[in-house]
Amino acid sequence: MSSTMASDALKDIHAAAAGEGDAPIVVLRPAVQTAAVVFASPHSGDEYPEDFVRNSKLDPVALRRSEDCFVDGLFAAAPDHGAPLLKALFPRAYCDPNREAYELDPSMFADRLPDFVNTGSHRVAMGFGTIAKVVSSGAEIYREKLRFADAHARIERCWRSYHNAQAALVAETRARFGVAMLVDCHSMPSVGGPTDRDPGQRRPDIALGDRFGTACHPALIEHAESLLRAQGLHVARNDPYAGGYTTENYGRPREGVHALQIEINRGLYMDESRLVRLPGFGRVAAAMTALIRGLGDLDPGVLQR
Repeated sequence: MSSTMASDALKDIHAAAAGEGDAPIVVLRPAVQTAAVVFASPHSGDEYPEDFVRNSKLDPVALRRSEDCFVDGLFAAAPDHGAPLLKALFPRAYCDPNREAYELDPSMFADRLPDFVNTGSHRVAMGFGTIAKVVSSGAEIYREKLRFADAHARIERCWRSYHNAQAALVAETRARFGVAMLVDCHSMPSVGGPTDRDPGQRRPDIALGDRFGTACHPALIEHAESLLRAQGLHVARNDPYAGGYTTENYGRPREGVHALQIEINRGLYMDESRLVRLPGFGRVAAAMTALIRGLGDLDPGVLQR
């Protein structure tokens, strides 16, 4: 995508957001972009459609268990430091943009899925496709089977809008600076769940994922880790998460696009049972602001060597 096309796409997105007030995403941009970084929060959306809630077996709090609650707030300073912030407003349980466009479980649907749908991924098998079968606790979401048309409508509105915006931001950033750093922002439960690779284990403060060295230049993850450790945080790499669809598919270091996933331990900043902020939120937000500022100061030329 050219920088002109990227700018046009972003204008369309902003126009939609300013027009009807029901756009599924928000792009918060600095007055002038001075950092070769794009921050994105795909899982902090909390606007639950009424028909979705009605067709769920779960109460509203249980439905929110899959949310990366408040992550968009932790990175809210990005525009103040010259970097755009993309955030989904729709919830992950409704449509997950950190998946392929059509990763779907056929058992969830009353009708036959088209042949182009990926029904065999490990994420689908776990119940976490583009349209999830379960929330993170393992509880099933739906009372009744869905129709493919319902999933298609969600994906085209939510997934497509999110990735159109993200691709445009990355292309625009790369055109401006020669490289683009995409930071995919997430949170994780403080203890591994029964279906995770680390059941019952206390997790680090931060997990950085670069798909085991394939999604970004080593200098990016090294710099991010150094910045976070300077804030007194315990940082792990690619454990328990190495990155999802976004990191894997946007990270093309040889083409100047570097993707890094960050997972923040929820126990640092929120009550995981009541889904409310704790006093530690301010400290974690300050640490993420230091990360934002530090990544913006990284010489893009380092990533081209």
